[in-house]
Amino acid sequence: MNYENILTETKGSVGVVVLNRPQALNALCDAMIKEIASALDAFEADDAVGAIVITGSDKAFAAGVDVSEMANKTYADSFMEDFISKGWVHVTKCRKPVIAAVAGYVLGGGCELAMMCDFIIAADNARFGQPEITLGTMPCAGGTQRLARFVGKSKAMDMCLTGRNMDAEEAERIGLVSRVVPVVDIVDDAIKTAERIAAMSRPVVMMIKESINSAYETPLSEGLLAERRMFYSTFALNDQNEGMVAFIEKRPPEFSDS
Repeated sequence: MNYENILTETKGSVGVVVLNRPQALNALCDAMIKEIASALDAFEADDAVGAIVITGSDKAFAAGVDVSEMANKTYADSFMEDFISKGWVHVTKCRKPVIAAVAGYVLGGGCELAMMCDFIIAADNARFGQPEITLGTMPCAGGTQRLARFVGKSKAMDMCLTGRNMDAEEAERIGLVSRVVPVVDIVDDAIKTAERIAAMSRPVVMMIKESINSAYETPLSEGLLAERRMFYSTFALNDQNEGMVAFIEKRPPEFSDS
């Protein structure tokens, strides 16, 4: 499809979404969110794609939600159109793994979009922040919720109440990102990571993703039970048998995604 605010391509078994509003530092307008949702749906439906990468430019992953679209909204407008919710949920509903490869500004809605992905790989020039308070408002797409779960109450309070930015080193240290790489390597590193995931058994990848999300959203006792049941279900897969037999025979497994 031809999009106006994003670019998409398939690199082998990896679907890539590039945010592409350079004149606005990739500010997340409503049209862009709709296009991201459409692209994710297309990659979800493509059996050749095993994992997805969302990225931006070296200067900005996304500098926030487009303020020009919000400035004149009323409470009734926001409530009736379900502002923020629609479109954004496609990121969290993807069954295939979604990796955020971020560089430059990762602010406000951009930080929240990255946190919706399954994990974040950051360039060494990345700057994270939830600056909504400086605009007289507050985070609205998970900035007070996912951030607190990722980095703890104290850091989340610090970022959301002061609006200060956090560099990539601090973000990695406190667990917001999985790792930091040089900015020139950010997209290649993310694609290689996605390729490695896509080479695994597709059903098992989805089971692991679902199980970790269960741990993130439920009490430990429920998460452990869900994990165990999911583990039992892998024994119904041909891939489980192939993986273990290949290990015993000291050869690479040949997964069939079944």
